[in-house]
Amino acid sequence: MDSGRLYAQIMTIFGAAMVIFYFGLGYILLFSSLFSYVDIALRVILAFPILIYGIYRAVSSYRKIKENFF
Repeated sequence: MDSGRLYAQIMTIFGAAMVIFYFGLGYILLFSSLFSYVDIALRVILAFPILIYGIYRAVSSYRKIKENFF
């Protein structure tokens, strides 16, 4: 296995982990009482773009996983 392919696989795994981070952050902003001191409108304004970006990254990570591992 060459180093370029290994690097691409590691970065693909990192990208998939970041998808989990984006979904987790969006969920925490929307539904957790951790940020209850922040106005709910601001939390929604911040959470929805993060969740939408998480969906975008999930789709692109899925494509990269198919490309780099199969």
